[in-house]
Amino acid sequence: MSAQAIDPAGYTRQLNEKAARLAELLAPFGAPPAEVFDSPREHYRLRAEFRLWREGEQRHYAMFAPGGTHTPILIEQFPIASKQINALMPRLKAAWQAEPALGFKLFQVEFLTTLAGDAMVTLCYHRALDAEWEHAAQRLAAQLGASVIGRSKGKRQVVGRDYASETLTVAGRAFHYRQPEGAFTQPNGQVCQKMLAWAFDALGERNDDLLELYCGNGNFTLPLATRVRRVLATEISKTSVNAALHNLAHNGVDNVALVRLSAEELTQALNGVRPFRRLEGIALEHYDFGTIFVDPPRAGMDPDTCELARRFERILYISCNPQTLAANIAQLQDTHRIERCALFDQFPYTHHMEAGVMLVRR
Repeated sequence: MSAQAIDPAGYTRQLNEKAARLAELLAPFGAPPAEVFDSPREHYRLRAEFRLWREGEQRHYAMFAPGGTHTPILIEQFPIASKQINALMPRLKAAWQAEPALGFKLFQVEFLTTLAGDAMVTLCYHRALDAEWEHAAQRLAAQLGASVIGRSKGKRQVVGRDYASETLTVAGRAFHYRQPEGAFTQPNGQVCQKMLAWAFDALGERNDDLLELYCGNGNFTLPLATRVRRVLATEISKTSVNAALHNLAHNGVDNVALVRLSAEELTQALNGVRPFRRLEGIALEHYDFGTIFVDPPRAGMDPDTCELARRFERILYISCNPQTLAANIAQLQDTHRIERCALFDQFPYTHHMEAGVMLVRR
């Protein structure tokens, strides 16, 4: 996104247009008016990725318009990124210009910051990293007060930690998260807290169990687990599973069983299609599932997972693609109706939007 595309004065109009689009998508299903959760107008994005563009002897942060790779937009400051990223950018640029070991064949830079004030910088290279780079990276990490990770083909070197620490508050309780380098995290921390609070409220206090698919690092798992008897959560990424297990233990959440299965594999297990060794010790028949919670990728739920969701009294669905959300609801509407829905503006000044729906059995 270019700085020219950022228009705080027009933000309310853009948000109203998104709300109208979501209402149009959900109108065929008799959805109630959406609860709309806005974003800070600036400094809301906790992560950012830049390519580097050489002009003369200097390399600059650069981004490209969609579909374009030859005409860079050179970046000095990035108003949508966190204040911490904006503070780190010139200091990092000065370091790679002053230290040949840092700047040589550096082609991409990634920042990850948190509302809790932690920061991690990933430097990507078209060369192998050596001891000279590591010594320079140690000096850089001390200067920036951030972890530094170097990536080259098939290799990774970590100076500090390979994760950032985050704290998100839901219903007055602080939850602490480890966010690994390279794994998915919600980019807009303020809106993420609003999403968690909405899901927490929509689920309500329950005396039965929750099935969660696509749990990631436990972003939703931690607060939702406090609302139910037990949780069975699934995630396919090893990195995210390890982070989620740490986050559960660190927060003292002990009513969650986490298994490394895809949504499709868990559907097969629940349907008795085949057993999975990773489910050994977990008695699926002892769960009393009342709600399924899903936060799927942009493609939405596959048809078999949709059919699995149909069995539940309640379906709590967070979507990063309302078009596939609408397609999934179309498959579910004969058995479930929309009780609540919400719009979360994770990505101001773009057409992207996140939505949430609570579906209940008719």
